[in-house]
Amino acid sequence: MNHKHIPQPPHSAGRSFQGFRRRIDPAQLPSPTELIEFDRHQWEDAQHQTLPGSHVPFSTSDFVSLDQGNSSPKFVRMTTWNIPYTSRLAKDCSIPLAAVFQPFADLDPREEPVPLVDLGPNHGPERCEGCRAYINPWCTWVRGGNAWKCNLCEHETEVSSAYFCNLDGNGRRLDHDQRPELTHGTVDFAVPSEYWAHTYPSTHHNAIFSPQEPPPTGTRQPLPMNFVEALHSGALHTACSALRDVLFGENACFPPQSEIAILTFDVTLHFYDLSSDLVPMLVLPDIDEVFLPLRSGLFVRPAERQAAIEGLLSALPERFENISYTDAALGSVVIASLAALAGRGGQVVVFQSIMPKIGPGALSGDAKEADLYDTSKETTLYAPRDNTWRDIGALCAEEGIGVSMFLTMSQYIDVGSIAQHADGAVLHSQLRRLVRRTTGYNCTMRVRSSNGIRISEYCGNFHPRGPTDLDFGVLDADKAVSVTLQVAGNLNVRAYAFLQSAVLYTTVDGLRRVRTFNLALPIVELAFNVFRLADLDTTVYHLAREAVTKMTSEKLANIRDDLTENCSAILLAYRNKCSNASSIDQLILPDAFRSLPIFTLAMTKSKCLRAARNVSSDVRNYYAHRMLSMSVRNPTTGRIVLPDIMRDSHLYMEGHGVYLIDNGETMVMWIGGSVSPQLLLDLFGVDDIMALDSQMNELPRLETHISAQDQRGGRIPKFHIARQNMDGAELEFSDMLVEDQNTGAMAYTDYLSFVHNQIKQVYREGGTLGGGVSLRGSIW
Repeated sequence: MNHKHIPQPPHSAGRSFQGFRRRIDPAQLPSPTELIEFDRHQWEDAQHQTLPGSHVPFSTSDFVSLDQGNSSPKFVRMTTWNIPYTSRLAKDCSIPLAAVFQPFADLDPREEPVPLVDLGPNHGPERCEGCRAYINPWCTWVRGGNAWKCNLCEHETEVSSAYFCNLDGNGRRLDHDQRPELTHGTVDFAVPSEYWAHTYPSTHHNAIFSPQEPPPTGTRQPLPMNFVEALHSGALHTACSALRDVLFGENACFPPQSEIAILTFDVTLHFYDLSSDLVPMLVLPDIDEVFLPLRSGLFVRPAERQAAIEGLLSALPERFENISYTDAALGSVVIASLAALAGRGGQVVVFQSIMPKIGPGALSGDAKEADLYDTSKETTLYAPRDNTWRDIGALCAEEGIGVSMFLTMSQYIDVGSIAQHADGAVLHSQLRRLVRRTTGYNCTMRVRSSNGIRISEYCGNFHPRGPTDLDFGVLDADKAVSVTLQVAGNLNVRAYAFLQSAVLYTTVDGLRRVRTFNLALPIVELAFNVFRLADLDTTVYHLAREAVTKMTSEKLANIRDDLTENCSAILLAYRNKCSNASSIDQLILPDAFRSLPIFTLAMTKSKCLRAARNVSSDVRNYYAHRMLSMSVRNPTTGRIVLPDIMRDSHLYMEGHGVYLIDNGETMVMWIGGSVSPQLLLDLFGVDDIMALDSQMNELPRLETHISAQDQRGGRIPKFHIARQNMDGAELEFSDMLVEDQNTGAMAYTDYLSFVHNQIKQVYREGGTLGGGVSLRGSIW
């Protein structure tokens, strides 16, 4: 039986292709979903082995990885797993050379956990005397086992007597297989006191702390991570409920060895003595000179003070129910939290609902966004307007303190200055994820490379300490850092290029560790081999992050043009170096980058970069902050068992169907007007589309087969129902159909024609994309 496809649902306006193009059948376009599904099924029952020179699973596939000396791609991904042997070859290929590190990525339960190497309380890990790299599987042993040769700098380092072992006939240590650091690309080293975190006086201390609270300095003994929960009076009901659920609910997940402090704030700060059964409140009215009015009783272990904490969380919403404040001293409460955690580190969790207009870091009224778009001042919408927030961020990193903000906005709040958000319906799941995920604090990261490879740039949410070290107050399982690499000389094609990243951190339960990641990468002299092991997911991720970092310095239209030219440049490079005998009218796509045009189009349609004016700067800034910290791969915390995914366009939808779209932030379930009543009954418990509650924020739990398949876990996105031609959420749904013409941008068919025309014009007129040939302004 043939079914008629639906017309395009209500959507924001798109842009059509200007000029002549041949008619293209959308069904003949390269389909990313086919490749994703093929890769997913390929790795379902297969084990990925990490030896150099092999393809890695897509970031969308669930897989089990066997560490054979190279770190799992869950921890490290490359834009290409073959390194060009010269900088000229790297430039000719136009593939950005980058690595993405996700130090605390979630592992599959079937995988071996990261091994711990403990050489004793007074013996740290073996390190190179030349470059200070950590011993790893790619080092070689010399002088009968008395020394090892660093794979990064080739310096020979003598081993201590306690670490010495004889070699076999092949030059391997006799205890090689019993040493995880010699067999695994990723290991944790237990470290002695010389690796403890330090606090150094800085200009940020003077800018933030008041004279009453001089900051502590010196070495910090690692301790279990403490939490400060700072709640704004306008968000108390939801925040208190979510916090009570995390601390004492059926699925309580708060670390038992950690302590918690609770603060509330509006135009004043309120501290609570949790050691007392009555829990007295101390009010600090001076929000400009912040100090701690109590030390004893501020932090307690929740399990030991459950009655007092539950009583407080129940009373707070009622206590502030009839008090309405239009101001909130957000900067003051963050500074108070820093004072409470200074000298030890920890995590601050803030629940905020309005713009902070008083106290340190106070922000002025609503930005007139419409007057700034497409002007030289557009970039000011995406940068902090008060340097206090930069100083607070720098001090957080120096003190080993992380700040997570749940912003329940009902109006403009200036995310560009204060960052991150959550929505009431999903706040519980996001707070659970925050507490449950693997987290380290007091973190310092460094990436080292072998001779001939240079690290040119870092990208992510961190505070740089010098040219090589990155400081993080908190680094968790959902955060990643990208590193741009350059080939600085002629590399030996008979050898490997090496990368090593090391993260020095304190665990939630107060143990100091170094986690190391190692990669050995083949060096190749043919462009074909560079493209053969190129990684689309990592390339798209890197280009997206690179684009977001330009938001504070370039107009959005220029950033979108850059993305398109990057896409065209990669395809042009492949044509020039690997397929130059083809007809000029034929679009040649490398296997690794068949889906690059549609993913590039999707980047330009993302909420932080899209052309449409109906996206506020708050929303753009939120997605920009998310993109700068998020990982290539979604966390492996749950699975929805659903049919295979389909093309992201209304051209493949039918009126009797039900379709779910999920971008990690928002899920929208679209329900066709002629949907089967039985399907409605199985999903929602009603058989009439008009009887559906369009405001539901999750599917009901029913005793039906299809309902039982909804098993998503972890950080749950906000959920919407969109009935065909009935609900406002249909606009959000149709704007997420990136293959369609919407959001001020082209449809996939038109965009692919535009990219092809860019490439053909280079052939006809010479020059380079963005240089001798530039089509800027013609697409946006």
